Amino acid sequence: MSTKGKKGKIGHSAPSAKAVYSLFGEKWGKLLAYCIAGHHAGLPDWSSGGNSDLEYRLKQARTVADAELIAREVLDLIAAHKPNKLPWKFENGSLDASLYIRMLFSCLVDADFLSTERYMNPENADKRGRYSSMKEILERYNRFMVEKSFESESNDVNEQECGTNESFGPEKNNVNVLRASVLADCRKSGRSGGTGVYSLTVPTGGGKTLSSLAFGLEHAVANNLDRIIYVIPYTSIIEQNADVFRGAVGDENIVEHHSNFDPDKKSDSKKDSGEESDEELNGNLKKLQLATENWDAPVIVTTAVRFFETLFAVRPSACRRLHNICNSVVILDEAQLVPIKHLTPILDTIRLLSAHYRTTFVISTATQPTWESREGFSGLPSGSVKEIIHDVPALFNALVRVHINYPDIYDVPVTYEEVAEKLERHDQTLCIVPTRKSCRTLYRLLPKDSYHLSALMCGQHRSDIIAEIKEKLKNNKPVRVVSTNLVEAGVDIDFPVVYKALAGMDSMAQAAGRCNREGKLFGMGEVYIFIPPEKPPTGELRKAADESLTLLKKGGYSPLDVKTYETFFRNVIWGAHTTDKGDVMTALTKDVADLTLQFRAAADNFNIIENEEQHTIFVPYKERGQELIALLKKKGPERWLLRKMQRYAVSIYERDYHTLKRDGRIIEIYPGIFTCSDTEYDLKTGLKIDDEPYDPDNLICRQKR
Repeated sequence: MSTKGKKGKIGHSAPSAKAVYSLFGEKWGKLLAYCIAGHHAGLPDWSSGGNSDLEYRLKQARTVADAELIAREVLDLIAAHKPNKLPWKFENGSLDASLYIRMLFSCLVDADFLSTERYMNPENADKRGRYSSMKEILERYNRFMVEKSFESESNDVNEQECGTNESFGPEKNNVNVLRASVLADCRKSGRSGGTGVYSLTVPTGGGKTLSSLAFGLEHAVANNLDRIIYVIPYTSIIEQNADVFRGAVGDENIVEHHSNFDPDKKSDSKKDSGEESDEELNGNLKKLQLATENWDAPVIVTTAVRFFETLFAVRPSACRRLHNICNSVVILDEAQLVPIKHLTPILDTIRLLSAHYRTTFVISTATQPTWESREGFSGLPSGSVKEIIHDVPALFNALVRVHINYPDIYDVPVTYEEVAEKLERHDQTLCIVPTRKSCRTLYRLLPKDSYHLSALMCGQHRSDIIAEIKEKLKNNKPVRVVSTNLVEAGVDIDFPVVYKALAGMDSMAQAAGRCNREGKLFGMGEVYIFIPPEKPPTGELRKAADESLTLLKKGGYSPLDVKTYETFFRNVIWGAHTTDKGDVMTALTKDVADLTLQFRAAADNFNIIENEEQHTIFVPYKERGQELIALLKKKGPERWLLRKMQRYAVSIYERDYHTLKRDGRIIEIYPGIFTCSDTEYDLKTGLKIDDEPYDPDNLICRQKR
């Protein structure tokens, strides 16, 4: 680009896009024009009536022949590199073409960012990379697992003793032995299988977290893949899993990418332990912070919101990560929580990444959703999903550690007074209810030393309470807990008795996974299903509960029976209003033959969380929360500070927000940034809200983009 004789900022994206479009023709020219025109402002629509559309910008751009705008030698260089043909014939009716353009765009914007960084900030550029190889990380993981086995109650169990061809008999009905068998299956499948889509179907408490990492590492080494991306549905458990991975493969190889990550918190803990010098620590932390920008580290731990919205984003900063999903193992933890409303575009993208971009997906859950194609549902190709566990039904039978007690009458709800009376009969019990309102209602009916858990409590508050609960369970002290379903996915607590309000089969199975989790009881743990006074929130949760009720009344179905889920998820998905909310597929496939795609329209309509319905309130939880709010008032909404404050944030819905604002119970300290006084935050139940029509606990992830 020549700027000789020009004053001020010279626009280059549209003229450059037009140059390539003219030189390369309708196919390659349009593919590259999307990327070039959007490398600052984001991928454009082809035509939606605005002046940011690609069609409009190409028409308005100056002619390619303007030698003062684009140097002739640049045009000659571009023309010399014209590709001969497209890499493959793009499929009609799929996201094939749009995903390929996104990949090119991701490569371009990441290269642009990195090139600018090398010039403007060479110190940061020097800190990037230099990770251990996947082979070295696998060796470190193996050493960790050997050490862990010596600490285990079953340290005489090893991979050879739990080979993948053994049957599960009564003599093998030990939780640690069964977990070792799961690990052996994951290792064997990881070593022997090629890239593709796998399922990992393991009951709750069966050791999926470390075993799925074993599959990922073995598979990456065997297939020469670059990284493992671990996708977790809830921020409430992401830190727990990331800490497990750190112990297994080392801090320096793990990158957390979510709203709650506080690098300084990790820094303080490492300083206290004396493990690294300040210089080494700061260098590693900076390297890991930089890796969140483009996911170039060996192990990425992120949220479902970040991962799935990366697949459909248009902003350059979000799209930088996309090309590094290629040549990776993506583990979808608790995959049944992937929102049905966007299931069609998500599954089409998974299929394409697997087929064309050497990406392996692991659908990891105890309650396997039915994602393969069938009549009336276009999912993954029939027969394409390979199961990692060699005998799933036998594993489920062997890992049954609870007895489920069903209601005598399904059509008559119980009162929370009746539930409270039953809970008081047990010294250690957990009760899971459908909404925050019901959680508070039941908590107030219990003895004062009981515990409450819901998303009205900030993340740090919930973590502190869960730590107290675990300590009491460990020391066999009385502890009664009432919670929303935030404890169901990945929270490692182990009660002898669990009460669960009727919900989806998958949710009831997860609740059962908090009962006798370690199999240490002399007999079975007891799970009691009850019909609550209110129904779950409308939408997918209501549909799932209704379907469970239908199956339980019919008989022959159980949350602990792996065969239940094919019927359950088939009916839930078929009964969904849509599996492509916002017509994302239409925006990106309607005129695929002409490559006239609507990238921004698709991105606007692809929302895992309906952000417009939510507001974030920063709360003064304990001294640290108060300090951060004071710092916010003093320094303003600096990005690093807002990131720290995510641990002290509560998300509320529109109606609650307007009520609290009207009554003066929340304060706007900066435009759009709210906090509350310590009188409005209860150290037992969190942010004080009288009522609410929705339940944010049931969203796939508690994260603001």
